[in-house]
Amino acid sequence: MAIPSFIDRVTLQVSGGSGGHGVASVHREKFKPLGGPDGGNGGHGGDVILRVAADVTTLIDYHHEPRRAGGKGMPGAGSNRSGANGENLVLPVPDGTVVRDAATGEQLADLIGVGTEVVIAAGGRGGLGNAALASSKRKAPGFALKGEPGDELSVTLELKVVADIGLVGFPSAGKSSLIAALSRARPKIADYPFTTLVPNLGVVTAGQTTFTVADVPGLIEGASEGKGLGHDFLRHIERCAALVHVIDCATVEPGRDPLTDLDVIENELARYAEATETDLLDRPRLVALNKTDVPDAAEIAEFVRADLVARGLRVFDVSAASHAGLRELSFAMADIVTSRRDAEPDAPPTRIVLRPRAEAGVDAEFTVVRKGPEDAPQWVVRGEKPKRWVRQTDFSNDEAVGFLADRLNRLGIEDRLLQLGAEAGDDVIIGGTGPEDDGAVVFDFDPQTPAGAEVLGPRGGDLRFDENDRRTNRQRRDDLAARRAAEAEALQARSVLDDDDYFEPDDGDDSGSDEGVEVVQLDEETDAR
Repeated sequence: MAIPSFIDRVTLQVSGGSGGHGVASVHREKFKPLGGPDGGNGGHGGDVILRVAADVTTLIDYHHEPRRAGGKGMPGAGSNRSGANGENLVLPVPDGTVVRDAATGEQLADLIGVGTEVVIAAGGRGGLGNAALASSKRKAPGFALKGEPGDELSVTLELKVVADIGLVGFPSAGKSSLIAALSRARPKIADYPFTTLVPNLGVVTAGQTTFTVADVPGLIEGASEGKGLGHDFLRHIERCAALVHVIDCATVEPGRDPLTDLDVIENELARYAEATETDLLDRPRLVALNKTDVPDAAEIAEFVRADLVARGLRVFDVSAASHAGLRELSFAMADIVTSRRDAEPDAPPTRIVLRPRAEAGVDAEFTVVRKGPEDAPQWVVRGEKPKRWVRQTDFSNDEAVGFLADRLNRLGIEDRLLQLGAEAGDDVIIGGTGPEDDGAVVFDFDPQTPAGAEVLGPRGGDLRFDENDRRTNRQRRDDLAARRAAEAEALQARSVLDDDDYFEPDDGDDSGSDEGVEVVQLDEETDAR
C-alpha cells in the first residue's frame, strides 16, 4: 500500500504531563528531632504546545503517531526541595492549521503566522508539600497533596493552505500545468481526470512581488456536497486573496462550454461559502481561458470573452504549453496580492492559551444535583474546585481526608446540601469527569456538629481558632470556666455522695493532709472527664 506524503487532516490524542506529588516530611537533625515540616512541592507537568513552523507543510507525522503527551513533573523531597517541572512538548504544525475539538467540532484555534502557538493541553499542577500546607492552625501537617493529572483531549487538526491565489476549475482544465509554468513547482501532470490528489503550492514572482499560488484538486458539480475531491479540498481556498478560474477551452465533453463550467464552479463555491459561513463570494475573480494554443480553443475563447467581460470579470487568454498570456496573468495576480497586503498589516505571531470555561448558567463555584430514588438519594457535586481538590487528596491518609472535608465545608457545600434536604448517611458524589460521573468519589454525608472549645481539629489545629469566632481571649476563658463549673455541678448532682460527704477540688495545697476528705471512686458512666 502506498504511503501518503501529504496529510491535511488528522485526529490527535494529546495529554498534558501529570504533576508530581508533594511530600510529607519533618526536619530532623541532632538535638532537633521535630524541627517542623519541610516537605517540598511536586513539579508541574509539561504542556503540549502546537507551534507554526516554516519548514512543515504536512501533518503526516501525526498521522503515524497520533498520541502525544507532555513530560511528567517530579515529586518533591525533604529539606524543602521541590520536584522538577516536566518538559513541554512542542509539536510543529504547518501555517494555516485549524484546531478543533474532535468531540464537538468546536474551533479551538486558528494558527496563522510562523511562531504562532497554542497550549492545547496544559500540564497538571504539582501537589503541595506539608511545608506549604503549614499554618498557624495546622503547624505540623502529616500529609501532602497529590499532583494533578494533565488535560486530556482529542483534537482534529485541519490544514488550510495559506496561499495568496487559488486556482479552481474542472478536472483536466490545466491547473497543474499552469502552476508548473508559472513557478518551479512540479506537480504530477497527466491526461486523465483527478491527476492531482493533493493541493500543490508554487511561488510566483511578478516584478517586485512574490506570492504563492495553490492548485486545488479538480472540482465537479456537487463538490460542496462531497462529490469528487472538492469536499476535502475546498477549504484550501478559504484564505486566498483571489481566485482564478481555469477554464478548459479545448474540452470535447458534451454539455460543457466555458460559460457553463464557470457557472457550475461558482455555484459550488457559493454553496460551500453558505455552509461554512465564509466570504468566498467577496474575493476578486480572474478568468484564465486555457489551452488557447489549440485553434478551436482560441476561437471558443474569442467567442465567450465578451460575455465574461460583461459579468465584470478580467479575462486572460493563456496557454500553459506555449506560455502565452502567462506574464499578463501573473502581473494581474500580483496587483491583487499587493492591494491586499497593503490593506492588512502583518500581524505579529500570537501565543494562544486555552483556559477552562465556566459552565453556562453556573453562578457559584459548584452545583449540587439530586439523583437516585426517593428513599436513597444521591447528591452529585460538580465544580472545578471540588473536582480538583478530590484529585489532590490522598484517601489513605485520614488527616488529608479531614483537610478535604474542611475545604469543602468552607466552600459552602455542606450548607448547600442541608438546604436541599440532605440527611446523614446519604451518598455524596464528588469529582466525576463525565456525564456518568466516571472516576468520582462517593462520601457518606456526615454534617459536622458544634463541639466544645477543648475539641481539637486536625493535627496542630484547634476549633477555638475558627475564623468565625470573634471572641476575645478573656471571653473564651470566662466561657470555659463557666462550662467547667456547670459540668462540676452536674457531676456532683449525679454522684453517689452522702449528705455529709463532699467533693473538694484541688486547691493547690500539697501539704499532704487528707484529713476530713473522703475519696470517692466514680463509676465509668460518671467519670466523663
